[in-house]
Amino acid sequence: MTTLFIADLHLSAERPDITACFLRFMAQETHHIDALYVLGDLFEMWIGDDEDSPFLRQVKQAFKTLTDTGTPCYFIHGNRDFLIGKRFSRETGITLLPEHTVVDLYGTPTLILHGDTLCIEDQAYQRYRKKVHNPVIQWLFARLPLSYRIKVGDKFRQNSGKNNQMKSQSIMDVTQTEVIRIMRDAKVTQMIHGHTHRPKIHNFEIDGIPAQRIVLGDWYDHGSVLVYNADGYQLETRNFNTPSSD
Repeated sequence: MTTLFIADLHLSAERPDITACFLRFMAQETHHIDALYVLGDLFEMWIGDDEDSPFLRQVKQAFKTLTDTGTPCYFIHGNRDFLIGKRFSRETGITLLPEHTVVDLYGTPTLILHGDTLCIEDQAYQRYRKKVHNPVIQWLFARLPLSYRIKVGDKFRQNSGKNNQMKSQSIMDVTQTEVIRIMRDAKVTQMIHGHTHRPKIHNFEIDGIPAQRIVLGDWYDHGSVLVYNADGYQLETRNFNTPSSD
């Protein structure tokens, strides 16, 4: 059996090519798997569980079809969709996990997370993150009119792109000392995360013991999937232009 990991799809109605690849993946590759983990930024922006559209219903149905078969699907919030809540979970059957979660992958304890908490050199983002994860602010935001929240979300996307263009690549990447600190605290030697959009398997040591950090890829130019089973793991890509087998 196999466990699949994906992250950083940034699904939106404006990118039907990404959505088509995701729906094809869900329909064709999630049969007879042990579990599917989505490690954040499933959506380009999420402004509340009450938002609805044909695009969103299509995505939700893909998850519901999977979970209705009894296959578990787990989700960790990203920096773009941290407002996904209990209603979305009920409608899809997805289980929401804490931002840092240790899972057993065929005998290997593994820390899974989105990855933005590892980028501690980006102090401006960490200040922003602390603010928007304040439960009071989230409670107030959720009670604003949907139309206003959509405008706020659109403005955030524009500003985020501009701000990231002004930051160095090193600042937006993870800080290795923070990786080691968190892994040491969690008592693991393996970590899986997304966020940085830099798919790679990093090998290093923690207190003289071999360790691995597996970074998931984004879905901007092609799909990206970590395929993990008892025999090992591999980062794989999925072509947007591959026709459906249906």
